[in-house]
Amino acid sequence: MTDATTTASVPLAFGDLQGCHAAFRQLLDKAAPAPDTPLWFAGDVINRGPDSLATLREVIALGNRAVTVLGNHDLHLLSVSAGIRKSKKGDTIDEILSAPDAADLLHWVRHRPIAHFEHGMLLVHAGVLPQWDVEMTLELAEDLQRALRAPNWQETLAGLYGNEPNRWTDSLKGIDRLRITCTALTRMRFCNTVGQMDFSSSGGLDSAPPGYLPWFDAPSRRTRDITVVFGHWAALGLTMRDDIIGLDSGCVWGNRLSAVRLAANPAERTLTQVDCSDCKSASSEE
Repeated sequence: MTDATTTASVPLAFGDLQGCHAAFRQLLDKAAPAPDTPLWFAGDVINRGPDSLATLREVIALGNRAVTVLGNHDLHLLSVSAGIRKSKKGDTIDEILSAPDAADLLHWVRHRPIAHFEHGMLLVHAGVLPQWDVEMTLELAEDLQRALRAPNWQETLAGLYGNEPNRWTDSLKGIDRLRITCTALTRMRFCNTVGQMDFSSSGGLDSAPPGYLPWFDAPSRRTRDITVVFGHWAALGLTMRDDIIGLDSGCVWGNRLSAVRLAANPAERTLTQVDCSDCKSASSEE
């Protein structure tokens, strides 16, 4: 295998695009990945930014080159389309729902994975509970993916909302098991040392409720031996450690959009960013 092929096969991972199409195009041009470089997206491809439809079409056009996990905003799009939830102030999904090919677009979104593991990297939108290793995470994600792709997917999706259960136990079954899987992988920020999640804060590290800490600092986290790549947490900002890469640098808040080359050796990982001052949303993240 040549050095060029090796370099091209290393994924380039993007933070939450959230409909910021111009910034995404600028970042893709600036990073200039080789044509066969896999492009990873940490979820929330759409919503709150000004060009959700164009952004979604751009990612879909990448074909199999794009690996896109579902985020909470992507699930919100599906829920609104199914009549499970109503649009919120600041949403920018109406142009997707009213597109002539809306059914095809929504089908594509619904068939995205919840988690992806390759090259020693685990890609999720939000986080991984400390009790889950890679194998367990992928098993739970597969169960949820299968349910969201089934004929009764609307019923499953409607049952995924809510903050309970907020702590993993092996005895969880049915919709409770699916719900905690979805909650952790698409919404989690803080948990305590035994993995009980808290949803009262969406701020930065200094906003952790008493007794809680960022999910990735849980002392017994079973994914410490690999690198978890995630988005979701704009207030955390870009975070690069050997065992985690937090990619959401707040583009939709007018900050920056980030892409990281996911080399196996942390010292060889490279960061590319662009300014997002033209893509600022006045709405809240949740």
